[in-house]
Amino acid sequence: MTSERSDVPVPLRTIAREWGRLGVIGFGGPPTHIALLRTLCVQERQWIDAEEFQDTIATVNLLPGPASTQLAIYCAWRLRGTLGALVGGFCFIAPGFVLITALAALFLEKHPPLWILGAAAGAGAAVPAVALYAASRLATPRAEFLKKPRPEQSRKLLYGVAGAACAATLGAFVVVALLACGVIEIVVRAPRGQASHSSRAFIALAAAHAAGIAGLGALAWVALKVGALSYGGGFVIIPLMQHDVVRTYHWMTGAQFLNAVALGQVTPGPVVLTVAVVGYAVRGVAGAALATLVAFTPSFLFVLFGARHFARVRSNQSVLSFLAGAGPAVIGAICGSAIPLGLELHQWWQVAVLAGALTWLLLLRRGIVSALLLAGAIGVVLALVGAAV
Repeated sequence: MTSERSDVPVPLRTIAREWGRLGVIGFGGPPTHIALLRTLCVQERQWIDAEEFQDTIATVNLLPGPASTQLAIYCAWRLRGTLGALVGGFCFIAPGFVLITALAALFLEKHPPLWILGAAAGAGAAVPAVALYAASRLATPRAEFLKKPRPEQSRKLLYGVAGAACAATLGAFVVVALLACGVIEIVVRAPRGQASHSSRAFIALAAAHAAGIAGLGALAWVALKVGALSYGGGFVIIPLMQHDVVRTYHWMTGAQFLNAVALGQVTPGPVVLTVAVVGYAVRGVAGAALATLVAFTPSFLFVLFGARHFARVRSNQSVLSFLAGAGPAVIGAICGSAIPLGLELHQWWQVAVLAGALTWLLLLRRGIVSALLLAGAIGVVLALVGAAV
């Protein structure tokens, strides 16, 4: 993979325009973002060759945080270095931030219109199904899983159970569980009697989380966990944030958190922008901006300081071992988060909507955005005809 940035003199205004356009039309999550970036950078403009693009996808999937956002930042970095990365990343994130913050203001106002309440209750009812669907998409195919040695199969199952149990019952310790599973796998795979620098760093990180990292504001700390510790893609933000937002700090009710997750799915840009809704609930637009800034800062830092070393990241055995342990725990945590999310549904018709969403996503294999929009439309209709919301 090429390790130096491109010498193509792409104007910053071009990066701002193109990355901003992708931020506007980027509905559908990471697969859509990757396809749009490939079309722009590889096929149409030929700024980056196909092999390097594929290598970069593989690398950013090894990093914590929103992989498609890191890919967008990297592509802009390749064209204009640090300034290009900052401009491209900002323009990619900004449209989704503006839209989701505006929707948060609408959905979180003290006395929203009846149709908004119905849309929120309907879309929120589908969110547990979205969590289960996301976990199913991340899971290793059965045939591939059965090819692994029996001890590795057993460990992965245990990691998954640990993640699910923590997300369902002890939400505050989800991050510790994910880090612990990764560290265990590093130790298991390391040569006997050796403890790598990487494993000691991960252990220190787990201890730091358990200690609470004094001195950071609560909102900034929650957003930092989302940006720096979300292994396995955007959906892991659900178990990472749910307990803190609803139980620990009481920033949002359970129903409002369901709405936040739904808004993060139906708006363009990274799913991690859900943190902007949480930030808005805490302190309006300023809180939304702070949460977004903190959550995405690690992604910029990973690219700006690590892009030249991406090839080594992909071949680092400690990184690969950590992800082999944390990955199943992430999938389990996303599954486990569906339990407390489901317990937030209080109307009979929401249970019916949830059943419909499960059918739509898991049996019919249709899209998340369409599921949430249909569920929201059902909620609007039921609210307007007099159903309790």
